[in-house]
This record gives sequence, structure tokens and C-alpha cells, in this order.
Amino acid sequence: MANIRKHKFIFICGLHRSGTSLLYKILKEQKNISGLSKTNVIEDEGQHVQTVYPPANKYGGPGRFGFNEASFLNQNSELITKQNQDTLFNEWSKYWDLKNEYLLEKSPPNLVRTLFLQEMFPNSYFITLFRHPIATSLATKKWSKTSHHSLIKHWLICHKQYLKDKPKLKHSLDIKYEDMVNNSEITMKRISKFLGVQIKTPSIEIKKEINNKYLMLWQKNKKNIFYKRSVRKAELEFEKEINKFGYSFINNL
Repeated sequence: MANIRKHKFIFICGLHRSGTSLLYKILKEQKNISGLSKTNVIEDEGQHVQTVYPPANKYGGPGRFGFNEASFLNQNSELITKQNQDTLFNEWSKYWDLKNEYLLEKSPPNLVRTLFLQEMFPNSYFITLFRHPIATSLATKKWSKTSHHSLIKHWLICHKQYLKDKPKLKHSLDIKYEDMVNNSEITMKRISKFLGVQIKTPSIEIKKEINNKYLMLWQKNKKNIFYKRSVRKAELEFEKEINKFGYSFINNL
């Protein structure tokens, strides 16, 4: 525990294509924050460079892993041992600069594993990104090969699990992707206050209109002979559910 206690851990949570990679790159630029680097895995995700717990692809991958409750990990997991804690820290430490106080990690299944990660790394800070379920789902579809209805259902399952776990988190901050790209200065101030560090203006280009192409595609798919049934089913079944997160199928343009 000696080395672990020297650091604060930042875990970025959010489904595939929720904007987590953008935030990860922004935070990796900041002083006194080190993100995993030169891992030779997709987006430098920590889930792929450790041996303690299975990555999302063991449960179906993007758009699918949340349907398998075995992918959820909490504070009661049998994987929480001193040996596993040391193993996980040592495996990730190969890709962190340990001279920094804050150590950053980003993997999509973090969304349903916050309590597990907090137990493994008690001094943890969780930043969770929510993005419109239409945009998240359609951007994921090329990987999951699942229906519109299934992808929206997966979005809801995973985010509901996070909200169920959230009250037990010591440090958590929820951010909407839409706020991050449209009001980046305000969002960075929120993160600065949350972490207690100064977040400088990102050098990375933040594109504001990416959601629009997915929202327009959803409308187009309503008339597509192959997709319209699944789209309609998702809208009828899940409109009130996504309203609770501040989103809508109806008023999305």
C-alpha cells in the first residue's frame, strides 16, 4: 500500500463512444496528472494491460458487455485482495509516470465497476461522462452489430447500474458530453474544482457538432425498411427512461 498511498487515482467512466477518450487526452496534458501511455492497446485503456479482471470484450464487447452481470464488479468482489491490488497497481505503473500525484485511467467498463475500483484504490476520483443514447448507440453499432433497441437498452442498463453504485462513491463528478464540447471552459472549471488542480485550456480540438449527424441518422433510420421497427420499438419502450437522464428521442434536433 505504501506506493498506492502516494497517489490519487482518477478513473474516467462512460460507455464506448461517450467522449471518454477526448476527456482522457485533455487530462493527460495537465500538470501533475499521468495517464497510461505507450501501452500499444486501443486508446491506452487500462482494462487491456492488466490480468486481475476480465476486459469488456470477454462479455461481448461494445454495446453488449452490460447484458452480462458478471461484468459488474463492486466492493464485495472476490477479486479484491492485497495481492490483486498490488498486481493491478504494478501492471498499470509500467505505463504511468509515478512522479505525478494523480494517476489517470480510462476504460468503458469502469462505468459498472466503480465500487470495485474504489475498494482497490481508496483515494479515487470518478469522472463519469453521459452522452445522448442515440449518439452513443449509433456510434457503437459498427462494433456491436446489434439492433437500435438493444443498444439503447444496453445504455440504460449500464447507466442505471452506475447510478445505483454512485451513492457509495466518496468522490464522483458527472458530466454531459454535450456540455463538455459546447461549454468546455465551464466543464474544465468543474473538473478543476473537483480534483483540486488547475486544468489548462486543452490543445486538442473540441468539435461541437458531432452529435448532430447521429441524431439526423436516427431520424433517417425511422424510414429505413431494415431499421424502422427497432427504432420505433426503442422509442416506445425507452422514451420515459432516457428522459430521466435529460435526453429524448422526440426532441433531439
